[in-house]
Amino acid sequence: MEAAIQTRGILSLPAKPIRATRSLLHPSHGLKHRLFSSSKPRNPPLFSLSFKKAQSFVPALHKISTSHKERTTEFICKAAEAEADGGGALFNEGDTAAVVPSPKIFGVEVTTLKKIIPLGLMFFCILFNYTILRDTKDVLVVTAKGSSAEIIPFLKTWVNLPMAIGFMLLYTKLSNVLSKKALFYTVIIPFIIYFGAFGFVMYPLSNYIHPEALADKLLAALGPRFMGPLAILRIWSFCLFYVMAELWGSVVISVLFWGFANQITTVDEAKKFYPLFGLGANVALIFSGRTVKYFSNLRKNLGPGVDGWAVSLKAMMSIVVGMGLAICFLYWWVNRYVPLPTRSLKKKNKPKMGTMESLKFLVSSPYIRDLATLVVAYGISINLVEVTWKSKLKAQFPSPNEYSAFMGDFSTCTGIATFTMMLLSQYVFDKYGWGVAAKITPTVLLLTGVAFFSLILFGGPFAPLVAKLGMTPLLAAVYVGALQNIFSKSAKYSLFDPCKEMAYIPLDEDTKVKGKAAIDVVCNPLGKSGGALIQQFMILSFGSLANSTPYLGMILLVIVTAWLAAAKSLEGQFNALRSEEELEKEMERASSVKIPVVSQEEGGGNGSPSVGESTSSWPEKSAPTNI
Repeated sequence: MEAAIQTRGILSLPAKPIRATRSLLHPSHGLKHRLFSSSKPRNPPLFSLSFKKAQSFVPALHKISTSHKERTTEFICKAAEAEADGGGALFNEGDTAAVVPSPKIFGVEVTTLKKIIPLGLMFFCILFNYTILRDTKDVLVVTAKGSSAEIIPFLKTWVNLPMAIGFMLLYTKLSNVLSKKALFYTVIIPFIIYFGAFGFVMYPLSNYIHPEALADKLLAALGPRFMGPLAILRIWSFCLFYVMAELWGSVVISVLFWGFANQITTVDEAKKFYPLFGLGANVALIFSGRTVKYFSNLRKNLGPGVDGWAVSLKAMMSIVVGMGLAICFLYWWVNRYVPLPTRSLKKKNKPKMGTMESLKFLVSSPYIRDLATLVVAYGISINLVEVTWKSKLKAQFPSPNEYSAFMGDFSTCTGIATFTMMLLSQYVFDKYGWGVAAKITPTVLLLTGVAFFSLILFGGPFAPLVAKLGMTPLLAAVYVGALQNIFSKSAKYSLFDPCKEMAYIPLDEDTKVKGKAAIDVVCNPLGKSGGALIQQFMILSFGSLANSTPYLGMILLVIVTAWLAAAKSLEGQFNALRSEEELEKEMERASSVKIPVVSQEEGGGNGSPSVGESTSSWPEKSAPTNI
């Protein structure tokens, strides 16, 4: 790069016009000269200008030199980049397209809008479906006959996790034999077919396909402690729906949508529009919550003997199928009418780490270990409170329609709270920094968790106060648990997730890639299933989730304390790395001056030049020169 831009004077204009004029009239014969030279013979000079006359045209020459300098610098940098890439072509198709001005609407290029608007609509449809499926899956498995909230820890560990691993293995094999378009349709269409079939076929036949008699015999032989595991067998079709709804969130959102968005957008577009997707996701959460509430209240207008939940389920699954088909259409339209951005042919090789290698890497790096503690602690903490809350929620709302209506309100409130927190998160980061933002989520979860478990454990003393508010201790615990989940999830989406991703930025490339791979392989599944494993142990040890509530509260306190300690430790390491990175950037800027600057020495009578990195000899005489 240094050799590519060794030019004389044309890239900078000194204070003395004599040297500037000479440098302009005698351009360098380096890379700049080769770039602008042509194989055709040059046109004859239009006029000749002597050295003395040139001094009167210095302002005009300054303008010419400045514009010429900018064009020269741009071309030289492109040439150097092409040389660094292995001798590639200096110009490509992207350069040609960039020269032609593209039409804009509200300051955004039309080509960009043709990508961003369909992507935003796709994300809205995917999140709209996910909210309906998430609320419906809880209603099915929690309120079903012979089941309760105690089934959720066993479902997450022994059904959801194995099916997720199996799907990723299948997806990896399909990605090797199918094109990207075929892979997208192959993955999403079975989801659409299944959810439609469940609403119109499987649920109406659930009384015939569920082995309730066999489950009753096993429960009588094993005892009530095994009601959770046996409920998976009893309502297997509902459990399958639960897993498919969970996979919709991890597969369709994380794998299909974000993979497609990263494929068709540039980095600059992503920085500008990806945050808007987060705000749009919470708008979808609000609307879908209202939809769930509306269809859950249909039972009030139905006659006696009609299964109101079956009617509501058919309506909501019809919406899910319609939104799924809209997602497929938008994907087809973008692939047909939107040009893909040009990508570099060079690809970074990311290390593939197994489970044991990931664990060793986590243990060896204090920074990654603290970051992993944050991820695992959040997964365990939110599961400990959420499952206990859902058990109280079923006790307060035993009817599927009432339960679903409450979950619709819950989703709407979560969307509003998250939308507000996202607007405030920028202020938190700017005003208080990374450390305070990272500690808000565990603090909120701890305070609301203490209030929730206190109402459950010490409901008697709070009964008079709660009665004055027109509530029972159970209903108060349900509302406090809902507030706990709303504030915890909104803090997670608006603060915890950005903090986690920002923590990777100051790391070196090797640690960044390996650390993220290790956390994806080990910490995310461990955080999700860790709380479930703790609850399974408590249920099998104490007989029920209610009996183990005091111990769950103590475990929550220990985990959140470790979370806060890890956040404080990571804050110091994060700030130290950022300071070191800023210092290195300043040193690089100070030592990476590649363009020579010509200046007149003060008090020098001979007019010899003083050059920043190298010196050059100049003509002693001012002979007439052509421009």
